[in-house]
Amino acid sequence: MKHAYGHIAIAAALMLIVTLPASGCSRPEVAGDGEKQPPAVKTGLDVLVERDFAPLAGMRVGVVTNHTGVDRRGRALYSLLARCPDVELAAVFAPEHGLEGVIEGEYEAGGPGGGGMTVHSLYGKNRKPTRQWLAGLDALVFDIQDIGTRFYTYVTTMALCMQAAAEAGVKFYVLDRPNPVGGIAVEGPVLEQSLRGNFIAYYPIPVRHGMTVGELALLFNTEFAIGASLSVIEMDGWRRSMYFDSTGLAWISPSPNMRSLNAAILYPGFGISEATNISVGRGTGMPFELYGAPFIDGAALAALLGSAGLSGVSFRDTTFIPASHVFPHQACGGIRVTVTDRDKFNSVRSGLQLLSALEKLYPDRFELERIDNWIGRRDVKRQLERGVPVDRIIAGWRDGLERFRRTRAKYLLY
Repeated sequence: MKHAYGHIAIAAALMLIVTLPASGCSRPEVAGDGEKQPPAVKTGLDVLVERDFAPLAGMRVGVVTNHTGVDRRGRALYSLLARCPDVELAAVFAPEHGLEGVIEGEYEAGGPGGGGMTVHSLYGKNRKPTRQWLAGLDALVFDIQDIGTRFYTYVTTMALCMQAAAEAGVKFYVLDRPNPVGGIAVEGPVLEQSLRGNFIAYYPIPVRHGMTVGELALLFNTEFAIGASLSVIEMDGWRRSMYFDSTGLAWISPSPNMRSLNAAILYPGFGISEATNISVGRGTGMPFELYGAPFIDGAALAALLGSAGLSGVSFRDTTFIPASHVFPHQACGGIRVTVTDRDKFNSVRSGLQLLSALEKLYPDRFELERIDNWIGRRDVKRQLERGVPVDRIIAGWRDGLERFRRTRAKYLLY
């Protein structure tokens, strides 16, 4: 999954001046004349800062966060809590890629980093906080930027932390953040029951769910009987039609290879290609926007995709050489994918069309073997291999997707 550029980018995009009151907790003040106006959207953390952390007053808390868990001034959640005398910061937990979002692969506990505390890894031997780690805590606070795709692992980490909190009798708070790819479109099949429990396929939701992490937490808690004592600190100003570049917030790469909004929009459908034997652009400057392999003729692939009747997306043949990951230092023929109209673009349909085209062009060299957990159904691989049209494949999961939409509606906050 997923080069964090750290907090410098956020600092460059400051939208208002914040002063620290004598208590040590952060309370925003109105920007002076000539200052830029605040962002259109306040995240759950921004709202919590404005409330002087009142919901957590008197509590001993642990935070589940990473480099994206910052307020509009670029200050990390754990740093703010460490300076607040009304709240005791007692533990820090980090998901895949670590606290700074730069680690590739599994890792164990890091050195001091979160308010001077050891950072517990939730992407190593333990992917769920242990009872020992939660001992003495009153609450866990989750603040991580998700990207709106089921197989991006941060929402699984959230679900496991909710389970641990419920089992330990610890309250769970979610500081809500925007879904970068909007909150309207819902795409792809609902994960079938036989595939549940994998870290990239944990609960039966669609590939593109169109929900914020706070909304997902509410759904998980009730529909999958977690039963945590859950509170969501809602955003202010976010609307479901918003993509991330409409929020006024600074983009921080949520993971090393999720570097642009264009990549995030493509990811729900095209990210499934990572389960095959082609490069998805890792090891280049445009991960999840380039797709290819040494055996691919980019012009032929672009032409076939261009004739597929896909809306809101364009394909340009290209050659690239990944520095790492799949096919390192090898010239790969392939395509560059660009979203041209977000409202018309369907990522899952387009991503499946790419797999179908590769299966048609290179049946003896292209491998679909590992896509089940990514797409969320066991029958899609066989259908693609048999040449079943993509629209017919999609029709097979339409009823399940409609049932999910009805369930989802009960948990929407915005």
